[in-house]
Amino acid sequence: MTATPSDTPGAPDTDTQSDGPPVWSLIAVLCAAQVMVQIGAFFWPALLPRMIPLWELSNTEAGWITSAFYGAYMISVPVLVTLTDRVDPKRIYLFGVGATVIGHLMFGLMAEGFWSAFATRAFTGMGWAGTYMTGLKLLADRVDAKTMSRATAAHAASIGVSGALSFAVGDLIAVGFGWQWAFLTAGISAAVAWFMILAVVPARENAPQPTGARPPLFDFRPVFRNRSAMAYAFAYAMHTLEMSALRGWGVAFLGYVAVKQDMTDAWLTPAALVTALGLLGTAASVSGNEAAIRFGRRRLVQTALVLSIVFALLTGFVGSTSYTLATILLIAYGFVIWLDSSSLTAGTAGTAEPERRGATLAVHSMLGYAGGFVGPLMVGLALDLSGGMSPVNWGIAFSTVAVCMLIALIVFVRIRPDELAGDRGKA
Repeated sequence: MTATPSDTPGAPDTDTQSDGPPVWSLIAVLCAAQVMVQIGAFFWPALLPRMIPLWELSNTEAGWITSAFYGAYMISVPVLVTLTDRVDPKRIYLFGVGATVIGHLMFGLMAEGFWSAFATRAFTGMGWAGTYMTGLKLLADRVDAKTMSRATAAHAASIGVSGALSFAVGDLIAVGFGWQWAFLTAGISAAVAWFMILAVVPARENAPQPTGARPPLFDFRPVFRNRSAMAYAFAYAMHTLEMSALRGWGVAFLGYVAVKQDMTDAWLTPAALVTALGLLGTAASVSGNEAAIRFGRRRLVQTALVLSIVFALLTGFVGSTSYTLATILLIAYGFVIWLDSSSLTAGTAGTAEPERRGATLAVHSMLGYAGGFVGPLMVGLALDLSGGMSPVNWGIAFSTVAVCMLIALIVFVRIRPDELAGDRGKA
């Protein structure tokens, strides 16, 4: 991290930068930009119930389109985030936002079926790879150590809230103006964010060059040898698989139950419920990390994994019998899914070697979005292979997620990763 005046020994503490806006103004601008970039991220899964019949997609094809976003992220993130150790994160961030703008606009203007939707969603996923973690790195290079923890929390909250609102906003725009305008609006919103960052965020001063030979930039072998960090990262991959499966198919599942139970005029629509889940998830993630500090990180993660298995099976096999019951189960399930989100990321960062923390977070994020790629596709395949949407087949689809969480639990318990220095509990 580039030193700021308050990081320098003997320097007075300050809340402003020598070159640029006050620190908290900078944080507010970046968080607002992240909201504007992320707001369109989940328009596609929000609109699945209308897009599947409109384009005559199979469930597997719908799952592939959802997974394209995560797959492109998975491939791009180790390159783009690692580059921020040598290149100003502002430049990488602007590239990522620009790709997001193009991806959304192309979807709204050109998508007309499986392949065009797959390609444009993949382009948007690459854009998010250059925006999410690079935004956090951009902050890290420009705020002092005392401000960093609060800046990180604000950044995470902006991502969580905007991702949750994405479902309701996308559905609202599509109902009023058509699905094309939903994606065009997302592209315009991201374009405004691009100009905000260009105008407000100062360029990073050149970091001091190391006196010795630089280690290879993309050598991830030492990262993979860190068993504790990789245990948290593997559990995060399974967590993201589960979260993306719910985000990708939650609206479609609730829509199926609503039609089956003749509840299409329910006051809490599927899109509104998934939005509420995302907002609840932000609170669950923060409270889960506090619980990990108090009671032990391993204990918290293991508890969340066990509960995930239980609620995946209950939601799949029981939830389709009643829209009210499906709503209750999904709310509980969503809370459980997000419960260990921050705890897992903090575990990876906290057990990483300090000189390789950036590379470790890049691997962590790559593995997470690999899970995000598999989750929606796996549910779509399970539905098609079992014969299409039905109460039993939804149970089978959610069971595949439960099996993945069982694997995560076994691996996590077997490796037994380290607790963090600030964790008071012992698992």
